[in-house]
Amino acid sequence: MAVVVIGGHSRSVGKTSVVAGLISALPEFQWTALKISRDGHGVGSEKGEVCHCATDDHSWAISEEKYCSGESDTSRFLAAGAERAWWVRTEQGRLAEAMPAVRQRLAAAQNAILESNSILKFVRPDLYLTVLDPSTADFKKSAQEFLDLADAVILHDSGQKNGKAAWNAISLKPVTERPVFRIRPPEYVTDEIVEFVRSSLKKR
Repeated sequence: MAVVVIGGHSRSVGKTSVVAGLISALPEFQWTALKISRDGHGVGSEKGEVCHCATDDHSWAISEEKYCSGESDTSRFLAAGAERAWWVRTEQGRLAEAMPAVRQRLAAAQNAILESNSILKFVRPDLYLTVLDPSTADFKKSAQEFLDLADAVILHDSGQKNGKAAWNAISLKPVTERPVFRIRPPEYVTDEIVEFVRSSLKKR
């Protein structure tokens, strides 16, 4: 089984689009997809519906996506061709409690692709790609923490002012020797990215 992790330095930089794009471009891997969200609140409910949390204190929850409407991130994964898709929600700092359930889903997968940075505390993937957008100032602590583990960078090729990134005091030194794939949304997954993932997983 291959495990691929897609991370990024902030919200709305295209992590979900990259995951969906790779699922669609590499159907031979029969992906199981997981999205991990650290919300910090509202873990025990989905749109106000009855809670089906796995723990009494509502510190985490996991649910399987059943619809491929494309209205949610996990439904986009199914629409792209994933065999199964799961949404894992945890409070800040409580992902460890959800890991037995996550590992159970991974063990049942042919191959797995996960949207998360924080999962790297618990899982060593075969491939980790990080998505960076120089026009977005926010840079998550988890993205900084695991930047040196990235096998490649997917970089938005637009939005920089004077050639400088919007984030401050963030060093990209840990990835200076890694492959960089430039993207121009709405295209998030290029042929070069697909070939890099395919060849990297074949070598493992």
